[in-house]
Amino acid sequence: MEGRSVDEWMAHEPQDEWETMMRKVAMFHEKHDFAGKNGHDMGYRIALTVEELGELAAAVTKGKPLDECAEEMADVLILLMGHSLAMEVDLKAAFEKKYARIMQREALQGRLGVRVTEYRPE
Repeated sequence: MEGRSVDEWMAHEPQDEWETMMRKVAMFHEKHDFAGKNGHDMGYRIALTVEELGELAAAVTKGKPLDECAEEMADVLILLMGHSLAMEVDLKAAFEKKYARIMQREALQGRLGVRVTEYRPE
């Protein structure tokens, strides 16, 4: 699933809301020269993802207002979209492919809640 680079997104005229969002994230990456300043290193980016997920978890578990939780969710979304820029992956195509697969799965009740997975406990 080949995606676009930051430069390709910057030159692309968005056709829909998803492409507009991707172009905005590309603009953010270009503004701060992520590619030139090691901001596309996936080891670094995964560490940032763990940090942002921790902030989201803290907002939820501490019962912070929904607008603060939403802001943390937006951070995670922007970061994931940036991952697709860094790796030049077509995230929308990957989403559509995965969505088609998960819609075919049955739900399982786990210890903590419902799971929709290919994993089957023995």
